[in-house]
Amino acid sequence: MSSLPLHVLGASLHFSGPGCPPREPGPHRPTRGCCAARSAPAAGSRRTMAEFSQKRGKQRDEVLGGTVDFLLANARLVLGVGGAAVLGIATLAVKRLIDRATSPRDEDDAKGDSTCLEESWKELSLLKATPRQQPRTPPAALSQPLSLPGPSPASPEGPTDTGPQMSPPPSSPAPLCLTFQEKLLAFEQDHVTIPAAQVALAKQLAADIALQLQAYLRNKFPELPFGALVPSGPLYDGLQAGAADHVRLLIPLALEGGLWDLVPGLDTVARDPRCWAVRRTQLEFRPRGSSPWDRFLVGGYLSPRVPLELLRKALASSVNWPAIGGLLGCLIRPSVASEEPLLEVQHECLELTVVVLLAVTGAAAEDPVLLAWPLEGLAGSLWLQDWYPAEAARLRALDARDAGARRRLLRLLCGVCRSHPALARLDRCHLSQVVLRLGEAEADWAEAALGQRFLQALEALVHSLERASLPCHFNPGVNLFGGLRAEEIDALGFALYRGLRAPERLL
Repeated sequence: MSSLPLHVLGASLHFSGPGCPPREPGPHRPTRGCCAARSAPAAGSRRTMAEFSQKRGKQRDEVLGGTVDFLLANARLVLGVGGAAVLGIATLAVKRLIDRATSPRDEDDAKGDSTCLEESWKELSLLKATPRQQPRTPPAALSQPLSLPGPSPASPEGPTDTGPQMSPPPSSPAPLCLTFQEKLLAFEQDHVTIPAAQVALAKQLAADIALQLQAYLRNKFPELPFGALVPSGPLYDGLQAGAADHVRLLIPLALEGGLWDLVPGLDTVARDPRCWAVRRTQLEFRPRGSSPWDRFLVGGYLSPRVPLELLRKALASSVNWPAIGGLLGCLIRPSVASEEPLLEVQHECLELTVVVLLAVTGAAAEDPVLLAWPLEGLAGSLWLQDWYPAEAARLRALDARDAGARRRLLRLLCGVCRSHPALARLDRCHLSQVVLRLGEAEADWAEAALGQRFLQALEALVHSLERASLPCHFNPGVNLFGGLRAEEIDALGFALYRGLRAPERLL
């Protein structure tokens, strides 16, 4: 042992004290007395210490890596796949922070700090992106009934709870689900029914305007025998749907008996079943000029265009409507944009539209009511037959027979079509014909069947639009869809078809 050199002896010694870390066998290290050690620069010792720290870091990494693997393996069992992924990402980020804090910094680490930090933010952002999977029950467990544990033999029978029993919280009320019948009645209440006070006020204003207009006509045209102006329309027959219907103010022409004859439109050159012609007769005994209405003759027939134009000009320029409106407490203005004579009435409580119509009425009750209406073509010299009085009388008689809801159905149909942009082309004349057919075909017209009758009316309209034909109930030769274009029929049919699939959308 004494013959060995001192530096060899020093390299073979192993210090195992509590304060000294274990030294692994390594290459030969020279002592202070060696020439090689004295000639080596001081950087060699620093490199040796770096290698020693690197070896210690590898051992610590192995221990930390084993611990992380153990935690992740158990976390997969407890937290599931999603939870284990989140825990692994967080653990990896913390491990990198520890490695940066304990490992020596060199130039490469300083350059890669920004890159590592960016990767860490990307990994941590996965904490929000990773979905949390809920543990699922195996299918076999779902098919098995739940078994409640029986009482333990050591525990006494009977209730063991000594504290007060907690009552379950009251459940929230279930959402209210209305049937179509209930929604239909709610729509009627909100958009169709008119308050009685407004109905009375509208009737009073219409009656006052009729009196003022009749006094004006007698003063302006004393030679023309006009009959009494009587307001009428849906407001007076229980068919008013909202405030959109017009009040009809008829100005009847008092024709002399025996001098005028009514000719059906099919017997004229126009061949129009909607209209009638008023022909002057007894010309050999009472020539032209003997009747005040002879001034409106065109080719031996009483023309509706001439008196209609006379009435339009009088209402627009001759009548002092500001004075009449101030007397009645409202504002009255004639409408110049409409083809038929209209009066727009604005009151502080309501708005009213009055349509002024020249009419020819027969002496008998079964005689038709003819209106001076602006028609085109050869029908311009004919009078349009007014079916509204017959429709209203028939509906009233049917409802009085069985206390039915036919008029209510008509009001609902009118309200729905007016509120729907695609169905506004369907007016009361079209809808009343459908209700009349259903009214005479169906037996149950109680309020409980109102929703079913509403859907039946929509189906009847769809079938009529498919054929592009809606015959008049009182004259089957009149097609009420004859004035509609093909594009309008297609749009109406499509809107009604969608309404049948989801009728709640129409309300």
